[in-house]
Formats: sequence, structure tokens, C-alpha cells
Amino acid sequence: MTADTHPAPVVVELRDVTFRRDGKQILHGVGLTVREGEHWALLGPNGAGKSTLLGFCGAVTHPSSGSVHVLGRQLGRVDLQQLRRAIGHVNPRHPLRSPLTIRQVVLTGLVGSIDVPPRWQPTRVDLDRAELLLGTLGLADKAEERWPTLSQGERGRTLIARALVSRPRLLLLDEPSTGLDVAAREQLLETIDLLGETDPQLASIMVTHHLEELPTTTTHALLLKAGSVVAAGPADRTVTTGNVSAAFDHPIEVRYQDGRWAARARSTRRPAVAAA
Repeated sequence: MTADTHPAPVVVELRDVTFRRDGKQILHGVGLTVREGEHWALLGPNGAGKSTLLGFCGAVTHPSSGSVHVLGRQLGRVDLQQLRRAIGHVNPRHPLRSPLTIRQVVLTGLVGSIDVPPRWQPTRVDLDRAELLLGTLGLADKAEERWPTLSQGERGRTLIARALVSRPRLLLLDEPSTGLDVAAREQLLETIDLLGETDPQLASIMVTHHLEELPTTTTHALLLKAGSVVAAGPADRTVTTGNVSAAFDHPIEVRYQDGRWAARARSTRRPAVAAA
């Protein structure tokens, strides 16, 4: 067997994971394996358990039973703060209140803080990395603009740069298109698509419940319904009319064209009968 046929290293592995909160079962025996260079989508209706699953991948939440391995380390047997520094997290609800510049927001990703820590100074290597990302993501000429004045699209790209500045092996995107208009969403998806070229070994997991928000670089998908897996695997064989309809418990027609998905609910109404 040649080296090219060896599977890529595992980045995230969930085995038979369950989760309970306040006596309610949120997840039921979920399994997931994500390898280097794969880009996963977690799909399902509101309340399906997507964000809970993402919390395991981000070393934020522990399962009630089962095992979670992230970057080769098992939750419950590892320093979580150290592990989280190797994970980039894009949350459009970033709770920043200070009027930091775009450059400063990006640099906070190096220390995992919301604001710039007192007396902390980035190194020249850190600054060069930030400038590289600002240029790659089309923010170089806006680096001194301040957070409160940014559009939602500019904030989204800034948060992606912030997540990538520490050179993570895993990138988590929690509904990154929230609050974006169509043009800003498309710009953000183009930015995400760039990651496959700039860092081919990076693995990513995106949570969404809109198929139109999936970037063209999506390689795999997992569909959840009420905390159970409906289907999982390569995206082209998983994001289908049958699986999506089952996950959302509604007849939904799925179309795939030019690397992008679209969904439309099938009418359940009977056609009107013309009068004789």
C-alpha cells in the first residue's frame, strides 16, 4: 500500500455519545469521525442537537456517556484550555463590546480572549500572520476600522481571520451566515472556500439548517433529527431529498448544481380541480 492510500489523521472522533440536560435526552448514541482536510456540515432543524454536538468538538461540553476525542486527546483526560487553543471557533454572536479595530480583534484569537489583555503584546510573527490573513480575506484596507462600525459581512470575515490566526488544526463555524444579507453571505462563503487552498490540512465543521449556506468545499455531512443521526457520510450521497426530508420531517426537494445545494419544500396541497 502506498502512502497516498493511507487515510488522513483523525481530528475528531465521537463514539456512541449521549447527552442529557435537566433530565432530557438531547443526543442519542451519536458517532462522528472527522479527518484532516475534511469539511463537515451538521444539518438539522432547530433543537436537533447540532450546537450541542459542536460543543463536544470544541472541547466545551462533556458527553453524558460515550467518548469524545479531539486532536488525539480524550475529553475528561486533558487540559481543556490547552486543547481549545488548537481549535478555531467562529461565532457570529461574538460578545465584543469594546471598539477594537479589525486588526486587534484578529489578534485576540492568539490569546483566546474577547478583548485585548492588559500589557499583552503580539510578536512580529503574530503580526505578520495577522496581516497575511487580513490580506487573504480582503480586509487589509479596513484593518483600522472599528468593530461597532463594521457590517455583518465584515464582522464575519474578521471572525474567520481571528479563528485562523493561531494556526488551528480544527475550525468550527456556528451558523456563520446568521444576520447576513444574500450578498454578504456569498462573500463569506467565498472566504470559507479559500481555506481549502490556503490550508489544505485544516478540518472544519459547520453548523447550519439552511442548505444554501453550505460552501462548495463541503466534503461531508451529518443530518440530525431530535438528537439522532439520520444520515452521515460524503456530502453528495448524504444531502439528498430523502435524507433532508427525513431530518426536517417535511417533504423537501434538494437540488445540487455547480457545487451548491438548494432546498425547496414540496407542496402537500392537492391541485385544484377545474370546474366542469
